Amino acid sequence: MTNDRVDLTASQQRVQTQQEIEQAITEIFAPEDDGLRNALATARAAGLPPIQISPVQGKFLQLLARAANARKILEIGSLAGYSGIWLARALPHEGRLISLEIDPKHAMIIRNSFANAGVGDRTEVRVGKALDLLPHLTSEAPFDLVFIDADKSPYPQYLDWAIRLSRPGSIIVADNCIRGGKALRGSANEQEESTAGLLEYNRRASSDPRLTSLALAVDAGHTDGFTISVVSSLDA
Repeated sequence: MTNDRVDLTASQQRVQTQQEIEQAITEIFAPEDDGLRNALATARAAGLPPIQISPVQGKFLQLLARAANARKILEIGSLAGYSGIWLARALPHEGRLISLEIDPKHAMIIRNSFANAGVGDRTEVRVGKALDLLPHLTSEAPFDLVFIDADKSPYPQYLDWAIRLSRPGSIIVADNCIRGGKALRGSANEQEESTAGLLEYNRRASSDPRLTSLALAVDAGHTDGFTISVVSSLDA
């Protein structure tokens, strides 16, 4: 019993230390301002699920957009507009973020949140199913960064479209691609439909010769996170 208590205490200390580190990183590198906080508060008041990315993930997306010198960003899945604010703030004034949202009521909330955060002039929310909207974006491609955070089952199709709408050097980021390890191992036949989509996404991202990819556990106590790909070629 003594060893069990020692192990439990050590585990609790590691968790506490991890939380303190994450909080410090957030406070120093990714503090939220009124625009970001307002987006979350508005979403809560409207009954949207509280499943947005963390501030550190938002700042990481912003950093990637800056690294890609992004002028055009595509977001597949808007939710509260929180991630879109982080991304849009990486754009120059003449830049453009196009965010795809399936729910018209949510789209109205997101547009207001974008305006309140000072990025209304650089953002556009298009309403409809992503797989219906994506074919209409070919004339506006290439996008310098694509962020995928929508329904999980079609993630492999979203990846296909993201590559098609990119250029060499574009960055593609997909959220929720670890799921406690379920999206990294096993067979798609053994998983529920949404996790099977993530598993197939990771398989394709890691094996497609046009991409250089890596999954990073940067959320939910390092049990979930992003899969990040850089497009190296458009030749299949």
